Amino acid sequence: MVKKEIGIGFIVGIIATAFGGFAFLEFFVDFNSQNTIPFLLENNLFGKILGLSALPNLFVFFIFLKKKQDYRAKGVVLASFLIAFLVLITQFL
Repeated sequence: MVKKEIGIGFIVGIIATAFGGFAFLEFFVDFNSQNTIPFLLENNLFGKILGLSALPNLFVFFIFLKKKQDYRAKGVVLASFLIAFLVLITQFL
């Protein structure tokens, strides 16, 4: 039961990150979807955008804590650590 709750929190954290990335690119970048990814990779901005995309995880984390769903909050933290690791990798490649 505990692993299931942590898994749900992890999936919610990844979905929140994807939503945050989509929202950031949609509202703050003036490129269409075909040109955005090559532009981010050419200018080494992918890690920075990915880091900003993880901000909705903060809200999801506190919602889970307020509802006393601690294991789901741990899953969101796990997803945030994965995103941070990916940001670290993208900054050095």
